[in-house]
Amino acid sequence: MRVGILTGGGDAAGLNAAIRAVARKAFAVGGEVVGVRNGWAGLVGTADLRPIIPRDVSGILAQGGTILGSSRVNPLADPAALERVRANLAEGGLDALVAIGGDDTLKVANALAAAGAPVVGVPKTMDNDLQVTEYCIGFDSAVAVVTEAVDRLHTTAASHHRVMVVEVMGRDTGWVALMGGLAGGADMIVIPEFPVELAAIAGHLEERRAQGKDFSILVIAEGAEVGGLAAFDLSGAPRDAFGHVQLSRRGIGERVAQEIEAQTGFETRTTVLGHTQRGGSPTPYDRIWATRVGAVAYDLVVQGRFGEIPVKRGDDVVPAAIADVVAGPRRVPAALYELARIFY
Repeated sequence: MRVGILTGGGDAAGLNAAIRAVARKAFAVGGEVVGVRNGWAGLVGTADLRPIIPRDVSGILAQGGTILGSSRVNPLADPAALERVRANLAEGGLDALVAIGGDDTLKVANALAAAGAPVVGVPKTMDNDLQVTEYCIGFDSAVAVVTEAVDRLHTTAASHHRVMVVEVMGRDTGWVALMGGLAGGADMIVIPEFPVELAAIAGHLEERRAQGKDFSILVIAEGAEVGGLAAFDLSGAPRDAFGHVQLSRRGIGERVAQEIEAQTGFETRTTVLGHTQRGGSPTPYDRIWATRVGAVAYDLVVQGRFGEIPVKRGDDVVPAAIADVVAGPRRVPAALYELARIFY
């Protein structure tokens, strides 16, 4: 069997562990593995394929990023492009394709599978916002980065009696902000699911100061909405192939920090973690679970269960429909948000 592997969308720690798992499973039974270069871009137009041999996946378990490269090319934007992807799969002699990615990448995979293409998915997104699954490749590593940053910022905040605003990734959901802030002991967490008023933020910080707490750390997701903050016009901002605006352009962390200082007089600084949350070596958790879902993805290929994706349920990896996984974002539940609020 000749199986292709593709990684699409933003890079995330643990991608190489998943690539390695698919490949090792294939090699164990005498299968061939082909890497698709740079996401869906490698199947639109002239196919960009390269054979993967055992040496290529040796030593990559702890390596961040993806040895196959990635992109945000969207074949769904053009029916001819989607048809070209199908043709390239056939012309490349691929019996199946394993598409590793998040919501955008998997929506393309789902469309291909619905059209009869032999495609299996693997859940990857540091945002952790895919439906059905309890695990997405890259999330744990991103949370570890946020936690370490908050830990480190505590000493500076305390030494200078400052408010530190930490902006983290999170377009539509606040999983990274909430879990990283909770683990790091943040004094307030602002996420897209639960908008807050600027006055409430200022009031909370002033209440802490009145209690003798002369520093605070606020973690905010880049996609969060803060009432009372002047609207930021993104209508003319450039968008990627899937229509997403680069949310770092909103500068939500810096804008909130400026208002905090203006309204309270507290010296306030901003740290934007940005792409540091994507980079670096994956955590042990990401290495293990990326390996597990990657291995089961190959099993699904062998079983001919196309249009499906391995997902984490408790301690097990089970198959689910890709269509169900991309049905809509999995948002932070109110109970978890309220738990975090107890520690403010």
